[in-house]
Amino acid sequence: MHSQHHLTWIDGPAGRLQIIYLPAKGQAQGVAVLNHPNPLHGGTFTNKVIQTAAKALSELGFHCYLPNLRGVGESEGSHDYGQGETDDCLSVVDYARAQHPEVDKLVLAGFSFGGYVALFAATRCQPDALLLLAPAVGMYTVPAANAHQSDKTLLIHGETDDVVPLQNALDWAAPQDMPVLVIPQAGHFFHGKLMILRQQISRLLPTLL
Repeated sequence: MHSQHHLTWIDGPAGRLQIIYLPAKGQAQGVAVLNHPNPLHGGTFTNKVIQTAAKALSELGFHCYLPNLRGVGESEGSHDYGQGETDDCLSVVDYARAQHPEVDKLVLAGFSFGGYVALFAATRCQPDALLLLAPAVGMYTVPAANAHQSDKTLLIHGETDDVVPLQNALDWAAPQDMPVLVIPQAGHFFHGKLMILRQQISRLLPTLL
């Protein structure tokens, strides 16, 4: 992923969790926890979309933590369809904050199924910003962002997503008056569009903080 990334393990609610840690570059301002897509379809912390997001967040001054959620890779436990994974995410948030008490900002991020996990985790830990990349809305029962989170959410979706259709994101975002950034001709995995994705995260996420 990056020459400076580290592999570590923490004790999670269902056993040990395997985590990639990417340090902040320059002046650190916070921590970020990034959640991978559905492991039933091969999603792990090596996914290129969340790795791309982590690189952008690291350059913005965030210590980035990318867990393999329960039952994925060498993480213990078994897949829990988002419920236990939310607890895993929150345990990583607690760990990250304890590792970096000198910073106070928190970004929660997730791609696809990981966006679903991030949304549920956000209802319990109130992040300073929420980064949702093609979140699996309309496929699972997901909470609406609260008023604070709507103002602090960056939702990016591909125009030609055939896994989570763009209309799902628009239908979920509309009642919340939440903008959706659409990347033209991008599919679910943003193939060929990862550099644009990284640039937009770098450009827009700081405006939420």
